[in-house]
Amino acid sequence: MEYKWMIREKADPKTVESLSKEINVNLTLANILVNRRVDTFQKAKDYFRPDLDKLHDPMLMKDMDKAVARMGRAIKNEEKILVYGDYDVDGTTSVAMMYGYISQFYPHVDFYIPDRYKEGYGISEKGVRYAAENNFKLIISLDCGIKAISKVVLAKELGVDFIICDHHTPGEALPPAVAILDPKRSDCSYPYKELSGCGVGFKLIQAFASLMGDEAGKVMEFLDLLAISIAADIVPITGENRILTFYGIERINNNPRPGIKALILRSKIEKEIEISDIVFKIGPRINASGRLEHAKASVELLISKDLEDALTRAELVDTVNAARKNFDENITKEALSMIQSMEEVQQMKTTVLFKEDWHKGVIGIVASRCIERYYRPTIILTESNNKATGSARSVFDFDIYEAISECSDLLEQFGGHKYAAGLTLSVDNVPAFQAKFEEVVSARIHDIHMKPVLEIDDEILLDQINYKFYNILKQMAPFGPGNPEPVFTVRQVYADNVRILKDKHLRFNVVQDGQETKPICIAFGLADKITYPDEIIYKMLMRKMRFDLAFEIRENTFRNNSTLQLYVKDIKFD
Repeated sequence: MEYKWMIREKADPKTVESLSKEINVNLTLANILVNRRVDTFQKAKDYFRPDLDKLHDPMLMKDMDKAVARMGRAIKNEEKILVYGDYDVDGTTSVAMMYGYISQFYPHVDFYIPDRYKEGYGISEKGVRYAAENNFKLIISLDCGIKAISKVVLAKELGVDFIICDHHTPGEALPPAVAILDPKRSDCSYPYKELSGCGVGFKLIQAFASLMGDEAGKVMEFLDLLAISIAADIVPITGENRILTFYGIERINNNPRPGIKALILRSKIEKEIEISDIVFKIGPRINASGRLEHAKASVELLISKDLEDALTRAELVDTVNAARKNFDENITKEALSMIQSMEEVQQMKTTVLFKEDWHKGVIGIVASRCIERYYRPTIILTESNNKATGSARSVFDFDIYEAISECSDLLEQFGGHKYAAGLTLSVDNVPAFQAKFEEVVSARIHDIHMKPVLEIDDEILLDQINYKFYNILKQMAPFGPGNPEPVFTVRQVYADNVRILKDKHLRFNVVQDGQETKPICIAFGLADKITYPDEIIYKMLMRKMRFDLAFEIRENTFRNNSTLQLYVKDIKFD
């Protein structure tokens, strides 16, 4: 896939120079920081030294007082509490956190995860009736519930109260819950709006612990679960999320709970955990149970108190994840084949595909895979419970949730974010939805959205790449949305010592005139990539053709010997 390079404009020179002197970093690093709105000594201190004392007061969140009071009353009156969460990583970590916290001191608590196939996303009628029939008087929902008006009405009729902890965008009306915690409520003045669902639940725990006089440690020991939710749910790692993620990853690396330790061992990660490890290795394993079977298995793994037990549970989750990969690959091949066989679909601004027997658990992954080949807003639909149900994924800076909402007259249910959403509609409405979604997107989308963008922080020289430079870059972690890993470019370079690794990757030294440093580059999946008609990158590198290189700087350790390497993001030849 060809990238459009977008090199960030230089920040204000005076601000850059001032920050450079104040925190003793070079101008390149100061420029990156100022472009990320870290433009004063105090902001730099907060950025490089995250402080748990800087977390916002949870009582600033609308309805927090009501939520804490109702939770306290339930415990005082020995009412049964049901912790209810979605089946994805954010939902299962939320449930493990809330259940794990309450069960430390209160026995009358249980958890419930809806079945993806029998109940669908969010609060289900079956879940509400299960609570009423088993004498639960309070449901605490996590990562779902903000649009579940009819289900909360039913619960109320059955004598069950709701505390909703959600982070999705509310509709025009809110459910009649005792308390609705959602920083995206228009009437909520909570200072940080980008918490994960688990993050909203964490604020409730914080507030309740403060009221009850619990030691802070009993709350902070759940930061590992929270960090996983933030990374896996792709929410911005800025502000409060940055603080929570920083300390959550520190906990994962130093003192992980048995379930997380077991996942690390199954993932064969033998270095310090980073956000990318959660996104690509740990998160998919937690997600797998809910995708193919039942997410209860993931919660049971995360709340496990014994490593031996956790390892057994992690092995089962790993087996399901392997099956998930198989479904994912096969359905992706089918979806791409469908697009390739229809000329008119290839010319569209959108991809909306429907096949009744596709596995519901992997259609979100398939949508992402289709975008890798055909870069445009994509929705993959399958049939479930006699309805068409789908997952939507978007492209750079295009709000797919807004586009879907424009088609709401054809939908029965939808929800999500700017870049990802879910929807349900009648099977008969699929053709009309395909047409209207194409019409809506075509009217909104611009050329800049139709090619993947590679954002580059700055142009540098190869001799700038050294450990002093890298050690400051490393302190900018954790990386993620809102704080991406810095990407650099070097111009007019050529390759030396070019090798192909495992038939698909490239390894070479990059050389720049006038520079002594000749770092090793690793280019994943580029060995047979054709960059121009009939020209394979490997052959062009072998001929020492000049090119511009976009890359991240990483440390590679082999046999106790550490070196800096460049991880290639893209190559552009003259």
